[in-house]
Amino acid sequence: MMKQIIEIDGKQVPFRASAAIPRIYRMKFHRDIYKDLKALETSIGDNSAEASGLDMFSLEMFENIAYVMAKHADPTIPDTPEDWLDGFNTFSIYQVLPQLIELWGLNTQTEIESKKNFAQLTAK
Repeated sequence: MMKQIIEIDGKQVPFRASAAIPRIYRMKFHRDIYKDLKALETSIGDNSAEASGLDMFSLEMFENIAYVMAKHADPTIPDTPEDWLDGFNTFSIYQVLPQLIELWGLNTQTEIESKKNFAQLTAK
């Protein structure tokens, strides 16, 4: 499990990535978080609004992923992405998405290392 604080609209917002996130995301939005993160990573381009290929659907995917990771870190946030997003004046995908991708990447790397270490221990 990995946790990171990201500043959004002047607020310190905790985000958490763990093995539960893909299941939570799939149950809530009926989508695959791995495919969605990959699509977002590709469409954000060089991380600028001008070069980005993000459409409204991509923006909604990002908001849903951010919401699930924030709710996982802080169960007291509202129960819908709309109510959670309503708490912010501005929310720049170009500032937040790279940090969430990094957090997710760190989490999946940690899981791979753990499985590799476990496999090595059990093979002896």
